[in-house]
Amino acid sequence: MTDAWGRNLAVWLAGACAVLACLAPTPGRAAEGDTPVFRAGAAISNITPPLGSLIVGNWEAPPATHVHDDLHARSLVLDDGERRLAIVICDSLAIDRQVFDAARRRLEERTGIPPECMLMAATHTHSGPLARRSQNFAPYEDLTEYQQFVVDRIVDGVQCALNNLEPAQIGWGSGEEPEQVHCRRWYVDDPSLTLSPFGHHDKVRMNPPGGHEALVKPAGPTDPEIAFLAVRSVDGRPIALLANYSLHYVGGVPKGHISADYFAVFADRVQELLGADRLDPPFVGILSNGTSGDINNVNFREPRPKRAPYEQIHRVANDVATEVYRVYQTIEFRGDARLGARMRELTLEVRKPDEATLEWAREILAKPEAECGPRQRSYARKALAHDEAPAHFDIRVQALRIGDVGVAAIPFETFAETGLRLKAEGPLPVTFTISLANGGYGYLPTPAQHELGGYETWLGTSRVAPDSEPAIVAALLEQLRELAAE
Repeated sequence: MTDAWGRNLAVWLAGACAVLACLAPTPGRAAEGDTPVFRAGAAISNITPPLGSLIVGNWEAPPATHVHDDLHARSLVLDDGERRLAIVICDSLAIDRQVFDAARRRLEERTGIPPECMLMAATHTHSGPLARRSQNFAPYEDLTEYQQFVVDRIVDGVQCALNNLEPAQIGWGSGEEPEQVHCRRWYVDDPSLTLSPFGHHDKVRMNPPGGHEALVKPAGPTDPEIAFLAVRSVDGRPIALLANYSLHYVGGVPKGHISADYFAVFADRVQELLGADRLDPPFVGILSNGTSGDINNVNFREPRPKRAPYEQIHRVANDVATEVYRVYQTIEFRGDARLGARMRELTLEVRKPDEATLEWAREILAKPEAECGPRQRSYARKALAHDEAPAHFDIRVQALRIGDVGVAAIPFETFAETGLRLKAEGPLPVTFTISLANGGYGYLPTPAQHELGGYETWLGTSRVAPDSEPAIVAALLEQLRELAAE
């Protein structure tokens, strides 16, 4: 064989392979002439850290001394014969974009699923380890050991869900559980309740004392809807259920305990109600965090009752699962659902401290620790970090279409009124928002809520300019309308 002939053969083979690659069905795409078959698969992967890991979510970060229940990444893959969507919900306070992006890159290489078709989010349990950096304005590549572990397990989970793909039916619906959601931001008429770490008085107070005589009224609405998607095999075996509820978290977890909070108890309870225990492949229940940045489980009109550890978690999870099961029995399952996805970069402005705030921060940090509280020192450090941060940073804004359901994804702790607006103005019959998706950048108050002050609006807790929320909502509505028109 001459060198020239060998080179020509190599060129011919390369061209033939390229042609065959174009003719072969891509992931999620039926071969020409085949009738598309809707398929679904789900899987769970464990992301529990070792004991001794720091537990974040409160003012202190104690080391973990006990694993009450494991943390998981719960994956659902849907395939309509034309496109595949992968949704991953992780038991974590928040996860940096860099972690999710690393998982996306590897999954795209291994599975061919495009990045815009993968939605990844955290549940916001306050009883787990840190999977983000405290001030993650600038991009970075060096992941911590735990962050890399989470990447590996997300990738494993999605691949296992793909392995479990089978012909399926899908249905959707929504119920309401209003008793377990309460606005945690209140107007009060006692100035002693509204003093901020920066030394000024806010108009509202987060988590005021229950039953206090100074309470006037809540500062915002609640969203009691529980929207959900359910998939089952063609013979009726439950495969997975993805629900969405706008409740921050529940808590009542002893110090040092690792727990997935009520999100995991919901998954276990809905599995029990559906009679889906001990299936092969295992049923996967998933509860995502909706727009709960200003919502919690406490009725502040009354003194807070004392509960045993984990008691309130089980109460809330049972109520939510029971309502989902009630509606589940009425939904119509179908053998097809159009899938679609949009994702774009959106540049946001970082909030910057004024000169008075910078002067205050330097004065606080110059004092002995005994002369100022840890909360003041924390926000003084945050103010200086904001001053040194880049002026802008980019986030991912994403929307999915699953049949008649629109899913918005926001990388912030989002207020209920934002979610209610997306539901009211979205073009599809059912719309819900998954918060802390594709990153976690703190709170996202509306411009009107910024004017009221309170913990969720403090510089350092809220990192982006007050006009960021309207820009995000506008981008999501545009994406949802595009998907509805397809």
